[in-house]
Amino acid sequence: MKRLPPPAPIGLLPWLRSRLFDGPASSLATVLILLAAAWLLPGALRWAVSGAVWSADAEACRQAAGACWGMVAEKYRPILFGRYPYEAQWRPLCATALLLAAIVFSLLAPALTRRKPGLRLWPWLGAAWVLAPAGFLLLMGGGAFGLAAVPTELWGGLPLTLLLATAGIATAFPLALLVALGRSGPLPAVRALCAVYVETVRSIPLVPALFLASFLIPLLVPPRLSADVLLRVQVAITLFAAAYLAEAIRGALASVPDGQRQAAAALGLGWWGTQRHILLPQALRAAAPSIANSFVNLFKDTSLVVVVGLYELTGSLELALSGDPQWRSYHLEGYLFIGAIYWLGCYALSRASRRLEFSPRA
Repeated sequence: MKRLPPPAPIGLLPWLRSRLFDGPASSLATVLILLAAAWLLPGALRWAVSGAVWSADAEACRQAAGACWGMVAEKYRPILFGRYPYEAQWRPLCATALLLAAIVFSLLAPALTRRKPGLRLWPWLGAAWVLAPAGFLLLMGGGAFGLAAVPTELWGGLPLTLLLATAGIATAFPLALLVALGRSGPLPAVRALCAVYVETVRSIPLVPALFLASFLIPLLVPPRLSADVLLRVQVAITLFAAAYLAEAIRGALASVPDGQRQAAAALGLGWWGTQRHILLPQALRAAAPSIANSFVNLFKDTSLVVVVGLYELTGSLELALSGDPQWRSYHLEGYLFIGAIYWLGCYALSRASRRLEFSPRA
């Protein structure tokens, strides 16, 4: 008879004892953290809240002893939308909302289907990921339905960050899956080719890869065959992220016991059937933390595209402040603002990965 685990203690005191005061070392660390917070938090709150200026008044900001959040109130549009034409910034706003709705729907779909097993959300999810990117590109680029065309050189801010991260994740994962299967497959030539790709990409930083895609490739191909700089950068990000994801998946495949492969062979399953029905479901669940970590890194690495002239959130902040002497000295508040945006994105990815990791049907 299967024995159930003992029930978890309920109440504030048992929670504090198990989480914060579980032994001498844990208690000492908790006390030190509380003392540091008591010393630092009052000053931080005075700077960020009570002594801060919230209105877009440059003179009041110069005389204040706290933060100047009025800079964010004054510059939030160029920070969020970059160099996109001011009168048409409703378009990146709607495009961002459309893409965020698809992302939120994707993060909530597994939990909804687990709560209601008869609920069929996958067709709706597939439709969302066909319509949302198409609507995003139409709104951002224009050129149809009466929308003025806007070149990709003027795209920036939060829409560009979301586009690079979302497209990178959506294209890097299937490529990484194929590369991981190729490295663990039975064909020596395919294994060697995948190994060369992975080791080559992992041996260089992302910044040289972006420079290669942005400046070197146009010199090597005829102008009529050269793709848009945004597309070249997106391909470089995808190939870079896929190499790291492939290693995480390959390691998870190698961790599955050999008995699973032997049982699949005894049942008459071929190599593809074994991978699809036996190994990949276990490996992907085991690799969920590493995959989520790669996705979080990819989301943050989009800030590096500023070195090739694409102004995502970080670059848009520099553009918004560098040309205005009144607000040029308030970089800290701006970086805290975009840091909060990055934190929300990374936190959402981490929570989604935890649901997949601990789900009995993941």
